[in-house]
Amino acid sequence: MTFGSGEIDPSQSLGGGSPARSSPAPVNQVTFSRRELKRILDLYGRKVAAGEWRDYAIDFLKDRAVFSVFRRASEVPLYRIEKSPKLARRQGTYSVISATGLIVRRGHELDRVLRSIDVSLSLVVN
Repeated sequence: MTFGSGEIDPSQSLGGGSPARSSPAPVNQVTFSRRELKRILDLYGRKVAAGEWRDYAIDFLKDRAVFSVFRRASEVPLYRIEKSPKLARRQGTYSVISATGLIVRRGHELDRVLRSIDVSLSLVVN
């Protein structure tokens, strides 16, 4: 097996007692910013408290970052919140995709896109 420059075989021990240093994300990888992740996790926390969601997964891919939410860990995701910078000038960087693959909402602002799944009930009193 060959590895590129600076890469080591994961099965090899680094040796020594020094802790492993964390390296920044590779340049060719799309990630969520701290503000974006905070907004998504705020929504996730409210949905968990309401008993609607139970688990999540985050994937940082070459062309997009994906935050998937699950009702149960063994199921397919209920929603996928995707950040795809390639679509920034066209339909918008952010999108919410349902379990069936239907694009629920797409846009340039994360808050507006998340409103499509952040439905809060309001009581109407006569």
